[in-house]
Amino acid sequence: MRFRFVRSAVALMLAATALHVLAQDFPNRAITMVMPYAAGGPGDTITRVFAGAMQKHLGQQIVVDNTAGASGSIGTAKVARARPDGYTLLMIHVSHATNVAMYKGLPYHPVDDFEPIGRATSGPMVIVTRNDFSARNLNEFVAYVKANGPKVSLAHAGVGSASHLCGLMMMNALNVKLNEIPYKGTGPALNDLMGGQVDILCDQTSGTVPSVKGGKIKAYASAGKARLPQLPEVPAITEAGVEGFDINISFGLYAPKGTPKPVLDQLTSALQKSVTDPEVRQRLEGMGISAVSVDQARPEALRNHLKNEIDTLGGLLIKAGVKPN
Repeated sequence: MRFRFVRSAVALMLAATALHVLAQDFPNRAITMVMPYAAGGPGDTITRVFAGAMQKHLGQQIVVDNTAGASGSIGTAKVARARPDGYTLLMIHVSHATNVAMYKGLPYHPVDDFEPIGRATSGPMVIVTRNDFSARNLNEFVAYVKANGPKVSLAHAGVGSASHLCGLMMMNALNVKLNEIPYKGTGPALNDLMGGQVDILCDQTSGTVPSVKGGKIKAYASAGKARLPQLPEVPAITEAGVEGFDINISFGLYAPKGTPKPVLDQLTSALQKSVTDPEVRQRLEGMGISAVSVDQARPEALRNHLKNEIDTLGGLLIKAGVKPN
């Protein structure tokens, strides 16, 4: 027994020493940034923007790996199992928090099995409707929704999606139950909204702003306390006296648990330089989202953000009666 204990202790010491040596030489080869959603979507674009920017500061190529499925949990599990040396990273949004409420027996814990590097983006939400929706302004919109409840159809991109969470928060804030229409993604939901088949969608500006500006749908409010820089003429929902409705979709960067601090420090530094890069900010603004401040692009800010989302947004799903799969 004593021999096995000593052998285990030596193995752990050697592993720690090896990681320390690797940290001193980091990075000396390509880094993989896992994007746990399909290629071509906003999350994929965001990941590629930051991969391109960070590799300039780290001096090594960053390869984007799209490992999609199960609301991001397949790709996330892949990173949790990876060697904690800084060469396998995870870029993920709100599903990192909500999958705890969505799935039984996740093979990882979002807080305990990852090292936060920092937040990368801040994506506000906007309430949009079909073009012939009768309300003329935000106050009329709120009054109509409250008066008609289940007669009003609310599209979303599937249970646990950003648009679903936004819709749940809106219903809670207005104390009303709408007719939820789930879709397999934001694209089909937005297409039916433009076609007049559904009434309302509450989703990220990255997908909705181009259609608003193109006159294909109406925007009634930002889902928060401030107006959107992308749609300055659209009021914030709080301007109609609605409280408790503030949702923002943020992407954050993580490494596997146990990644050496010197490596994490280098990654955080590269992320912070990237969020201030004019080219990065311009590309993100073109999508209707924003890079976070340098202060938010750090481990503690992402850790606090994640814990808050687990409590608030995971709680929304539980309150809505969503049963974990």
